[in-house]
Amino acid sequence: MATTVYSGSDGTISVAVEAGPAGDKAKAVVDKYALTPIGRATGVTLRVSNDVRPFHELGQRFATELRSGNINVEGTIDRAYINGALLKLMLGDAADSRPAATFVAPTFNLSLQLRNPAVPDTSSSVTVMGVQLNEWSYALPEDDFIMEKVGFRALWIKVEDTP
Repeated sequence: MATTVYSGSDGTISVAVEAGPAGDKAKAVVDKYALTPIGRATGVTLRVSNDVRPFHELGQRFATELRSGNINVEGTIDRAYINGALLKLMLGDAADSRPAATFVAPTFNLSLQLRNPAVPDTSSSVTVMGVQLNEWSYALPEDDFIMEKVGFRALWIKVEDTP
């Protein structure tokens, strides 16, 4: 049973870079745009899917076994402000006007922190490891806020709750 209810206003998004060429590209963007934290967690979705496949023996109508397959981690992030850094995190050198000799997509860890001000000793965090952005969109509505949305894929997630 949940003892604390969180909303989007209780969350923040931070990035941490990984070691290696892809992490170095993300570190350059994080350092240039001072992305700690990126901002308030607005419209974050996180999906983890497991390709479960049934195994049918010859002559059997019902599956005799379920076998786990590939696990996929993906999601989206909406934000209500633009700083140019998300596009740079997605494209790396390709965001510049000059062509790059080699293309390395930046990779980073995404940390979602949830803290309710009414219950300061309780928090929850989800860390998405090995994130690469795979889509970016920009909406400029006439009568609403400018919105930016990115889609990502990741290697795995870690969930931690503190009592």
